[in-house]
Amino acid sequence: MTVTTDVEDLLREHAPQVLSTLVRLHGGFDTCEDAVQEALLAAAVQWPEEGLPANPRGWLTTVASRRWTELWRNDAARRRRERAVAALTGPESGPVSAVDDTLTLLMLCCHPALTRVSQVALTLRAVGGLSTAEIARAFLVPESTVAQRISRAKQRIRTSGAEFRMPAPEDRPARVAAVMEVLYLIFNEGYTASSGPALNRIELTAEAIRLTRQLHEHLPDDPEVTGLLALMLLTDARRPARTGPDGALIPLAEQDRSRWDGRAIAEGVALITRTLASAPVGPYQVQAAIAAVHDEAPRAEDTDWPQILGLYNLLRRIAPGPMVALNRIVAVAMVDGPGAALAELTAAQADPVLAGNHRVHAVRAHLLDLLGDRAEARRYYLLAAQATLSIPEQRFLRLRATQRT
Repeated sequence: MTVTTDVEDLLREHAPQVLSTLVRLHGGFDTCEDAVQEALLAAAVQWPEEGLPANPRGWLTTVASRRWTELWRNDAARRRRERAVAALTGPESGPVSAVDDTLTLLMLCCHPALTRVSQVALTLRAVGGLSTAEIARAFLVPESTVAQRISRAKQRIRTSGAEFRMPAPEDRPARVAAVMEVLYLIFNEGYTASSGPALNRIELTAEAIRLTRQLHEHLPDDPEVTGLLALMLLTDARRPARTGPDGALIPLAEQDRSRWDGRAIAEGVALITRTLASAPVGPYQVQAAIAAVHDEAPRAEDTDWPQILGLYNLLRRIAPGPMVALNRIVAVAMVDGPGAALAELTAAQADPVLAGNHRVHAVRAHLLDLLGDRAEARRYYLLAAQATLSIPEQRFLRLRATQRT
């Protein structure tokens, strides 16, 4: 049967809280996660037919706890503790804890013992509430691959001895940074898919924003968490205008800005304005400030490129990296001219991370275009098209090449 949108949203909202409760009470992340998934499945079947319970979170916690007890009793290694568990007071005998352990769960999913791809998969499954099939579709990989990643991640958490509790104060900044990086990766893959027929994967951008909102609720005074949320809102606000009716990519300068999400822009601008005025500046804040300058320009020609270049210069100092360098070069072209930008691009290509990256060819083609060298621009547009796995980007780059014949 088809799960209604309201029920689906409710399940996704409560899933991490229910999982957090079980892990806090019982430990054993993998068993708790299996129990919660079965409770979610039961709710997806029963709620549309029988109506929503008065306390959805309590219902899910009760069903998941009962299933956890069954799984535990069936575990041969734990049979000797069966008598003890029968004496425990289950969540169904009393009120459900009001404690929200979502932040602790996020920290656990981004444990340093896990690889980054495992952190992403486990975060989307355990905290985001996405099914294995949904994650597989989003990243265009087989469902079995995602299942293996999640299984290995849960096993690694168990063998590493990780406990369901907040990291020690001295370890928290690094763990929060890992959580933000994972959420940023999820958002970026959703906003510009690295491969496949669609430019956007809305289920990923929406989930990244939702989870970042939760992180911000728990850490409202963290300037970088605020900056990350602002960056996502300001970037995603342009999504409605990024593609045409046929799904074709529309570059920023050519977008119909009346289609941008004004509410998301207003919220993002307010967030970044407030945090920049009161906190030390970090990379996510600077990126959000750049996005805000773009979003506040009524027309492409009104964009304050000198301010954007200044912000990229700051970003290069506090968080240097190949993609920062590449994006900054576009701003250099708009301020100092394409000739100066080409010279910087040649120097930037020495970074092995950029070797073969289609965006390097695309930027070079754009700069050559600005210089009026249509033949060379066409050559590099075609090279860029050959180097990307994104079908909308391929079509856009080949169209640009065709227009320069």
